[in-house]
Amino acid sequence: MAPLRHRSSPARRRRPNASGDRMWTWFMLPGTLWMTGFLIASLLLVAVLAVGTTDELGNPRFGFDLAGIRALADPAYTEVLARSLGYAVVTCVVCLLIAYPVAYTIALYGGRYKNALIAAIVVPFFANYLVRMYGWSVLLSDDGPVLRALRAIGLADDHTKILNTGFGVIAGLVYGFVVFMIIPLYAALERLDVSLVEAGRDLYGGPVRTFLFVTLPATRQGAAAGLVLVFLPAMGDFVSAQLMGGPDQVMIGNLIQDKFFQGQNWPLGSALTMLLMLVLLVGMFGYLRRTRKDEAEARR
Repeated sequence: MAPLRHRSSPARRRRPNASGDRMWTWFMLPGTLWMTGFLIASLLLVAVLAVGTTDELGNPRFGFDLAGIRALADPAYTEVLARSLGYAVVTCVVCLLIAYPVAYTIALYGGRYKNALIAAIVVPFFANYLVRMYGWSVLLSDDGPVLRALRAIGLADDHTKILNTGFGVIAGLVYGFVVFMIIPLYAALERLDVSLVEAGRDLYGGPVRTFLFVTLPATRQGAAAGLVLVFLPAMGDFVSAQLMGGPDQVMIGNLIQDKFFQGQNWPLGSALTMLLMLVLLVGMFGYLRRTRKDEAEARR
């Protein structure tokens, strides 16, 4: 493996003047107002529907009925929420384990091929998510090439299944969102001053200890950003569970879809949506709090 190249720390950039700051603030204002307005409006609508009612035909009606909120205490719904949370956490861990070696190798040893390697990873994900999940389900089907190869080398038999299992759902989630972990990790490793790694090897005496005490802390924010970017969509995903799971692998996104489009129970679907949003907000606030703490420690 090629030796690490010394990378000098970037020169301190001149702080933009006040007029420049105001100009960029005005440029950002329309898009910020547009996105904030529609986000707040949609959240308010969902919150109002969560305490609404339905008529005889299942059409939503505004009102005040806590039946949808009370239904969230049903063990069937809490089980689905716990399963979704577990799948999302496992997906984050697996994505981190896959993405870190990939990002580390490209950032520190990719040389002039860095951009090409990142493009080779990112460009396939420009394809429609649903199409990619259909393709992944074909590859992992009972007669697909993956299981045929595993049977050929003796690692699987005729009764082994990937689809309609929790493993299949997690495999779909990892495939769908691993790129969201690779990019922030690559950005963090790209900014890493490799002279710190070289000094760590002298001080700690081994690549493992250097990674644990130098590289990993220096890229912690990139890993945290990747975990958030993977956790948020994985928690609310329903395509992987629908195409690669079975009745026992239903996630909260599937429940929400069912209540809105098939069950005609918009109040319960809205209540489930608010519950999902609450879980995601807790994770997001935890990430922001950790980021502020890291920034405060860096300024000391």
